[in-house]
Amino acid sequence: MTVEHHDLHHEFPDMSDRIRELKMHDRHFARLFDEYHELDREVRKIEDDVTPAADDVLDALRMRRVHLKDDLASMLKQA
Repeated sequence: MTVEHHDLHHEFPDMSDRIRELKMHDRHFARLFDEYHELDREVRKIEDDVTPAADDVLDALRMRRVHLKDDLASMLKQA
């Protein structure tokens, strides 16, 4: 199964410089960025059948990832 990459640089390729800048100068953004990517890795492990998980667990993780991405996107647009 091919798993789509959801890291922020793939999601927002035109904002790479802004992402890098915020990671360096905004602790809140950096914390959310790290949380988002850790969550994305966890979701991909489940999707790749590396880590077993029930469907409802996977759905909850995906939802949390979406909410984090929305928060990060909002911060990127405001910067």
